[in-house]
Amino acid sequence: MIDPVTLSTAASSAFGGVTGTTATSGMGVAASTDSTGVGVSETPFASVLQSAMREMGTLEQDASNKVTGLLNGNGTDVHTAMLATERSDLAFQLTLSVRNKAVEAYTQLNSMQF
Repeated sequence: MIDPVTLSTAASSAFGGVTGTTATSGMGVAASTDSTGVGVSETPFASVLQSAMREMGTLEQDASNKVTGLLNGNGTDVHTAMLATERSDLAFQLTLSVRNKAVEAYTQLNSMQF
C-alpha cells in the first residue's frame, strides 16, 4: 500500500525539507544535505511517482484477484476481499490527489509572468 507518511517524506526530501545528513524513506528515496544545509534528493521525484504508480497497480491487481477468488468460491473470504479493495481505493485516491496537486502547481507556474 502507498504509505502517505512515506510519500510525504519522499516529497519533503525532493523539495529540500530534510534537515539531517541522510534520510531514507520506505520507497528507497535517499536524501542528504549539501554544504548550505539544504536537502538534496538523490532520487528524482519522477522515479518516486513511478514507484508509487507501480505499487498502486500491484494493489489493484491484488484486489481484483481476491474479488475474483471470492466470486469463484476459491476460499477467499469477504473480509480479505473487502480490505484489498479498500487498500486499492485509498491508493488510487492518494495518487489522484498527488496528480491534482502537481497539475495545480504546473498551472500556477505556467501563469507566472517573468
